[in-house]
Amino acid sequence: MEAASNALLGEFFARCPDPLFVASADGALLRGSDALRQAVGAAALDGARLPELAHPDDREALSAAWSRVLGADAPVSFSVRLRDAGGAYQRMTCSARRSSDGGAVFGSLRAAPEVAPGLAGEELKALRLKARLLDEMAEHMDSIAVWSLDGEGVFTYHRGKGLAKSGLKPGQFLGSSVFELHAREPESAAEMRRLYDGEVRRFRSESHGVHWDNWIIPLRDQPGERAHGLLGVSVDVSESRLVENELRIQLDQIAAQQKVIRDLSTPIIEVWDGVLTLPMVGTVDSVRTAEVMDSLLSQIVEKRASFAILDLTGVEVVDTKVASHLIELITAIRLLGADGIVAGIKPTVAQTMVALGLDLSQLNTQRNLRAALNYAIRSMSRAKGASPGAPPAPRPSPNESA
Repeated sequence: MEAASNALLGEFFARCPDPLFVASADGALLRGSDALRQAVGAAALDGARLPELAHPDDREALSAAWSRVLGADAPVSFSVRLRDAGGAYQRMTCSARRSSDGGAVFGSLRAAPEVAPGLAGEELKALRLKARLLDEMAEHMDSIAVWSLDGEGVFTYHRGKGLAKSGLKPGQFLGSSVFELHAREPESAAEMRRLYDGEVRRFRSESHGVHWDNWIIPLRDQPGERAHGLLGVSVDVSESRLVENELRIQLDQIAAQQKVIRDLSTPIIEVWDGVLTLPMVGTVDSVRTAEVMDSLLSQIVEKRASFAILDLTGVEVVDTKVASHLIELITAIRLLGADGIVAGIKPTVAQTMVALGLDLSQLNTQRNLRAALNYAIRSMSRAKGASPGAPPAPRPSPNESA
């Protein structure tokens, strides 16, 4: 009976169409099917170790995957490039499971669906060149990480020097299911499944203090169909993010400094009890005039001022919008019960204000700041000297000079 069982097992390995193997815990091939010998050569029957058959760049990833096989009771799938009978490396998908006592591993290999059958020589050459370019890019560019998933969510590519910045090793997730990795995060797993039916997605994330600009690209043969895989590319943008933050801080500082400069260039001074003066110097634009209007009207109410003097001695030019704002400011001052006085208007400014065609007959103007102060003080003195029942004393002419 035992002899019959051994014969049947031998025939199974000889005639099974799939590359099957039994390996020791350290990866040495103990037995393989004839299909395995055809796939990887006679070395499969000479006690070769799988890491020796793997591409040098894939050996570290194979070691990590093998550790997962030995540590789990469920089957584990992973992708690896193995040397074939002709000495060339072919990407294979391996599905393996440890024995009940942990002393052996049972597995099968199948060719990864990388190249469509019947591909012409030049097309195959171009495809291999693209694969090599991708490998070289991932291997030598410090700031990127590249990965891909098949239709079942299994990692088929996981490389890039940028992985180290997130505490990962190249190939660490090869053969692992992204859904198993997110098993404790149902929302993340569900989002990954939705990506197969979605469009190209771009987003930023942060991991281990590194800022990433991520692209996730569904891979489809035909538009509109469900993706048969996903391609992910992550670029380390920590340096540019740092520059953006520094630039934002500088812009905030500049804005604060400009506000201080504007406040210093248009100080509201209480030169006399109930008399405010606002000396304006330099270029007067619409923004600055609007800020002056808000500040001056607030000060008039707060200090209960009777007069507000706008000193334009240091202003050479104003545009038509600013001139109109000044007229509006004087009107607003009067509505608050105070008297607005414009002092020191230059000829060029006067021409601009006249050109507006506005009614300037009620505008109280004085030759200079001294004349404006004299007018305000005399007006207040006359108001105080008037008896309670007597008619008010006549006010001096608005354009009277000192």
